Amino acid sequence: MNFSVRNRLREWSCGRSGCDQRPNAVAALLVLLLCAAPAQAYLTGHSVPLPKPRPAEAPVTDLQTPAEADKGDKPAEAAAPVAEKRPAEPPPPSACRVALDDSIAIAPSVPDIKGPGACGGPDMVHLEAVILPDRTRVPLKPGGTMRCTMAAAIADWIRTDMAPLAAGLGSKLSELDNFDSFDCRGRNRVVGAKMSEHGRANALDVRGLKLANGQSIALTDRATPREQREKVLLSMCTRFSTVLGPGSDGYHEDHIHLDLAERRNNYKICQWDVWDPLPQVAPLMPAIRPDDAPPREVADKSDGKGDGKAEAAPAPAVAEQSSAAEPAADEAEPEPDRPVKPKPKPRKRRTAPSTSPFSFLR
Repeated sequence: MNFSVRNRLREWSCGRSGCDQRPNAVAALLVLLLCAAPAQAYLTGHSVPLPKPRPAEAPVTDLQTPAEADKGDKPAEAAAPVAEKRPAEPPPPSACRVALDDSIAIAPSVPDIKGPGACGGPDMVHLEAVILPDRTRVPLKPGGTMRCTMAAAIADWIRTDMAPLAAGLGSKLSELDNFDSFDCRGRNRVVGAKMSEHGRANALDVRGLKLANGQSIALTDRATPREQREKVLLSMCTRFSTVLGPGSDGYHEDHIHLDLAERRNNYKICQWDVWDPLPQVAPLMPAIRPDDAPPREVADKSDGKGDGKAEAAPAPAVAEQSSAAEPAADEAEPEPDRPVKPKPKPRKRRTAPSTSPFSFLR
């Protein structure tokens, strides 16, 4: 700044009256602004130099990853776009799911069930009906939710064993009476008991089979022919790991429990008592004693002591002789009429005199 500019600033700040030789704060601020203006114009008029890009053949440093070294100082437009996150694809169907197609059963897949504890399981289906080889549909009423392996075992049992049984009776299967399938509970519905196979969707309770001619095979009814129930028992115990029916534990008197529980050495449980049919007429009186039965022993009471000794009854011949000597009951002489004495009238009992001081008031 030259001397003339300094004098002008001094005159403007001090005025005509004059001031001391020291400039005030306003003058100092104006001086700084005037000095900074040329420097700002110089900086904006020229570009600041930047460092050179890193060469591609330069070694990778510890602070730089190989991916960043490959990229180098490429512009953002040249970088590869980041792949978008795609939802996880569902797992491929299991072998059981592929084999259990529409030609064997109507069993749509359902999502895996993950309940409390060990309830539920993977590869779940809702078994609605079984398709017989002749394309006849045998529905489950109601439909049951279970694992695919259990549904396949039920379908194979109906197609292979129960359909020929119905054909032997001159009819076809029309319905399977489903009592219970998946249910997250303990064994026998006891609170705190071990998890039931129903809770693992690995069991089915069956009450019977209905035929197209209106008949039914009630598995726990004694009126059902024993031969039919024994055939069903044999087929169930051959295919399933557990079979529980009447006589097992008191909880399966009105249905049959089937499951595919896994045990050591493929151990199986088959507990089902096929009871005989009840008699048509209950015996109310004891049977007649046969003629060739030995004589009964009766107590000897002739002496009146009743010492407990027994003697044989008289032979039939002796009994006949004694009966012949005596007249029959209807041929006996009538006894003379005896006068009937009148019954004495009951006497009135006198009450004891009262000792109350108020007895004179009576």
